[in-house]
Amino acid sequence: MKELRVLHIGLGAIGLEVAKLVSKKSGLRTVGASDLVKYVGEDFGEVLGVGKTGVKVSSDYRRVLKEVKPDLVLHATSSYLQDVYEQIVDCVKAGANVISTCEELSYPYRKHPSLAKNLDHLAKEYRVRVLGTGVNPGFLMDTLVLLLTAVCQEVYSIVVERVIDASHRREAFQRKIGAALTEAEFKGKMAAKEISGHVGLEESIALIGDAMGWVVERIEAEQPEPIIASKEVSSPYYTISAGRVAGLQQTARGFVDGKERITLVFKAYVGAEDEYDRIHILGNPEVHQTIKPAIQGDRATAAVVVNSIWPLMKCRPGLRTMKDLQTLSFR
Repeated sequence: MKELRVLHIGLGAIGLEVAKLVSKKSGLRTVGASDLVKYVGEDFGEVLGVGKTGVKVSSDYRRVLKEVKPDLVLHATSSYLQDVYEQIVDCVKAGANVISTCEELSYPYRKHPSLAKNLDHLAKEYRVRVLGTGVNPGFLMDTLVLLLTAVCQEVYSIVVERVIDASHRREAFQRKIGAALTEAEFKGKMAAKEISGHVGLEESIALIGDAMGWVVERIEAEQPEPIIASKEVSSPYYTISAGRVAGLQQTARGFVDGKERITLVFKAYVGAEDEYDRIHILGNPEVHQTIKPAIQGDRATAAVVVNSIWPLMKCRPGLRTMKDLQTLSFR
């Protein structure tokens, strides 16, 4: 397969992690980099610590698209599809395949059906592929679950729980889960949508249901609840005294035939002593899978994005999800 020319859009912590991994992979060559604020005008190789490459960071991704004509855009700017839709469309119309860390893009058909339909149509028209993925959503609470169902003759229900110590994650993630706020501040910022908590549980449920052939009638996503520190805990960015918010917990449930069939529980807080990723498939045979400690999300997200490149390129053009890259599942 030919070498792919890669443009990076979005150079936050995740975008840089993705770019560093790309620099180590054969068959991929970075030809452009863009961010609205960070590193503008700098040599991207020096930003990554790999030496000068002659690739300058630009604040105008549209101009870079025209100049370098990438085969692939690796995109990491926002969790919300409406915020990134225009960016994705611009890349598609430039003839570039796109892999994005936008959580809502991992399965946009339920929450944003018209945008998903338009993206699929455009991607097919321009003969490219568009994929939203990462570690979660994208792998741990959906794709890995589907792979494990391949050993089952019957599947009755699925419960997935992810518990992570947020002290190992980037500052933006800790800020997103409300670390160091008072409980009142947490609830106020959550109501004002100044903090979002985790985005993607609904998408993971919809993806699982689709891949399993289940009609998910409704998804109930509970409002994120604060986890209060029982003692002083700290991270490289925050010292959190007892009684303040260490993080949050969220639960989402998918109902099939009036019954709760898919349950996802997410907990992220500074100082979590017992980290794990746990999957319980009630079926024949029953499956219990626990990964300890929980997989580190930032590095894993970059790995999933980059390791999805070649499987995605083998797919037909269009808007794709991780189930299109999936080889085995119960269905």
